[in-house]
Amino acid sequence: MATIALLFVTVLNSMAQTLGDVPLDSAVVRQQLVPLDSVEGTLTAEAIDSIAVVADSMVKERSVMLNDTIMVPAKVKEKRDWSKWRPNPQRALWLALIFPGGGQIYNRKYWKLPIVYGGFIGCIYAMSWNSMMYKDYQQAYIDIMDDDPNTASYNKFLHLGRKIDKTNEERYKQIFKSRKDKYRRWRDLSFFVMVGIYALSVIDAYVDAELSEFDISKDLSLKVRPTMMNNGQSPNPLYATSVGVNCSINF
Repeated sequence: MATIALLFVTVLNSMAQTLGDVPLDSAVVRQQLVPLDSVEGTLTAEAIDSIAVVADSMVKERSVMLNDTIMVPAKVKEKRDWSKWRPNPQRALWLALIFPGGGQIYNRKYWKLPIVYGGFIGCIYAMSWNSMMYKDYQQAYIDIMDDDPNTASYNKFLHLGRKIDKTNEERYKQIFKSRKDKYRRWRDLSFFVMVGIYALSVIDAYVDAELSEFDISKDLSLKVRPTMMNNGQSPNPLYATSVGVNCSINF
């Protein structure tokens, strides 16, 4: 029995050395037991089979343990907590410069988008309308200034039954000139207003991102209350004090 135990330990040690490379079965165990058959005493076939079966079961258990150890569970992507997210002012600035309204989208202030895009659409419509009116009155002014009777585009601006003759020609020239200049001025003003809306959207995106971490808790407060102040203008204490207002800020 001592010999069988010694052989069993020897086989398990040899299997442990090769377990990380090739999983063993009962056939491999028998191959390792054959050279040991000449050691003191002779192992019977039943003893070899029993040792092989035990070794095979231990190899399978060890293989399962190794597989469980090697397997790494897949990482689960955590959901971002948007309540703790704070925008980057530089990124908000560049997004607002490249794409109008992009800074507001990045800052998650979607309610400002109708204001921004509404301003752009209104300015574009105003530029288009004023440009059209400016071109019409400009052509009418050109036609009334020349001596060609075939160029009379100004007639579409006259009331029904009205005509331009020598008595009112100068007055209509002034009217067409003033209206031409007025619509040109309004067209240019619409363009500058659109540029101003674009600049305001950029400034708003940057300032909004900067103030995202501003403390607006209850610890920040302003208290205004009446107080008595010493003006130091009279030695008499009754006349040296005056009523004032004390403002205190807690932050």
